[in-house]
Amino acid sequence: MEDKRLTLSVEEAAKLLGIGRNLAYDRVKTGEIPVLKIGRRLLVPRSALEKLLAEPKPPNVTPASK
Repeated sequence: MEDKRLTLSVEEAAKLLGIGRNLAYDRVKTGEIPVLKIGRRLLVPRSALEKLLAEPKPPNVTPASK
């Protein structure tokens, strides 16, 4: 059965993204992963995560110095 929840925990979002828990919390802190704060809980809206994956941004690549 498909999960119909509208939000995910940061840990669940990390699993779906294939990244570690610490990296996910770091990206939440920088605003790269959007969250809702309800009380002490941080929840990642499923729609925001899907939008993030549908519209990836190019990585910040700095040119190598010579």
